[in-house]
Amino acid sequence: MTTPTLNAIARPSGALAMVAMDQRESLRTMFADAGAGHVGDQVLVDFKLAVADALGTHASGFLIDRQFGHDQARDLLGGRTGFILAADALTQVPGGPVEETELDDVVLAPEFDLAGVDAIKLLIIWRRDDKREARVRLAERFIAAAAERGILSVLEPVVRQSTESDADWDQTAAIREAARELSPLRPSLYKVQVPMAGAGEPAALRAACEDLARDITGPWVVLSQGVALHHFHDAVATACAAGASGFLAGRALWSDVVGSDDVPGRLREVSVPRLERLIETVDTTARPWTEA
Repeated sequence: MTTPTLNAIARPSGALAMVAMDQRESLRTMFADAGAGHVGDQVLVDFKLAVADALGTHASGFLIDRQFGHDQARDLLGGRTGFILAADALTQVPGGPVEETELDDVVLAPEFDLAGVDAIKLLIIWRRDDKREARVRLAERFIAAAAERGILSVLEPVVRQSTESDADWDQTAAIREAARELSPLRPSLYKVQVPMAGAGEPAALRAACEDLARDITGPWVVLSQGVALHHFHDAVATACAAGASGFLAGRALWSDVVGSDDVPGRLREVSVPRLERLIETVDTTARPWTEA
């Protein structure tokens, strides 16, 4: 079985411009924060499908979870963009952050229908604690499982401070440390947090991204978690100038549309232009994945 290349989720330029819509309980919390109260599952599905409809075919790839509408999104997009399915099972208190992850046995079961799926994604919560080695083994199992099924693997470590041993916590240093530990496992694509949360002086951010680029093995993209919406475009441009191949982002594209009375209209007015501007930026500044 031959695994596809990243061309399956890339633009003709070799850059990657992908939309993340795999938020689960965190999306429900976003609706509550927007004043919509505790919304039901169908509200989440409807929002995800609206994002897929408005943004999916502009993007080179679209990421969604299996719990809330992946079959409908796959049918809606109809192979017009790369399709990425989250393969992570999340340990998360309602309303709280994800604390741990494991492989989703449903997605990885032999009988699960992966037709039309180009890649699977695993979130790993990386900490300096006694589970560190176990998380490396988890990443290895994930990468092997994707290869066995002939699809791409997208590995997404998100660093988190451990209360046990991180009194001198430096998030940017931790992002680099995680990259040195996990990217050499050779996922198809490494998805990484932006150093300095995408803020600070431009020269300092550029230097931090260049440092990170030296620590990553293989092609990489940035995510938008933790980056203020108004900083994300410039953060992507800086990361791409340092060697990133693009982005896989959700909140930076659509977070301020959550809870709107006219979600499709607001996505067209607000989110599509944001995505188009980012696409133009990565097409001109990103390192093509083939050169990584």
